[in-house]
Amino acid sequence: MLGVLRGMGITLKNFLASYVLPRRPDSLETGGIVTVQYPEERLPEKENFRNFPFLVFDGTVDNIRCVSCDICAKECPPKCIYIVRDTDSEGKPLKRPKVFDIDFTVCMNCGICEEACPFDAIFMDHEFEIGGPERQKSLVYHRDDLLKSTAHFQKIRPTDFAAIEERRKKDAEKKAAAQATVQAAAQPKPQTPPSPQP
Repeated sequence: MLGVLRGMGITLKNFLASYVLPRRPDSLETGGIVTVQYPEERLPEKENFRNFPFLVFDGTVDNIRCVSCDICAKECPPKCIYIVRDTDSEGKPLKRPKVFDIDFTVCMNCGICEEACPFDAIFMDHEFEIGGPERQKSLVYHRDDLLKSTAHFQKIRPTDFAAIEERRKKDAEKKAAAQATVQAAAQPKPQTPPSPQP
C-alpha cells in the first residue's frame, strides 16, 4: 500500500510541476504539458535539427555549388551517395554533376557529407516527411530533387548561413588579391634609360 501511495505522490508532483517549472514556459496557457496534434499542429523546428541532405545552388539551378569532387560519396559511411561527373560535347569533364543520387533508405543522417564538403554544396535539411506510395523508387532522390536555393538554407539555418557566407566572402577577397598580385608581377616594368656617360 505504501508503494502505491509513493507512486501516486510522484505522479501528482510531476503533474503539478508541469504547470510551474520553466521546462515549458507556455504551460499555463496550454493547460500543462500536452500532446501536439500532429499533423494539424506542428512545433517549430529548431535551427540545429538535421535530417536528410540537400544540394545548394546560387541564384539559378545552373549555378550548383557541387563540383563533383566525390569527397562526400567517399566519406559517406553507408555509401548511399552516387555521383557521375558531367562532360562537354568533346568529352572533357565539367565541374558539375551529371548524376547525383542519394538513397534515403540507406542514408543514416549522420551529416558527414556536409562536414566533408569543401565547397559548401551539401547541407542537412529539416525535411523529414518523405514517405511515398512504394518502398524503394521514391526514396532515391536525384540531383533535381535534391537542389534547393541558398534562400532555403538561409531560412532554415540563419546562423550557419551567415558564418559560411562571411567565410566565402573572405576567401573570394583573398583570391582576388592574389590574382591582382600575380597580374602586377606579370606587367613589364618600365626600363630606365641608361645614364649618359661624360
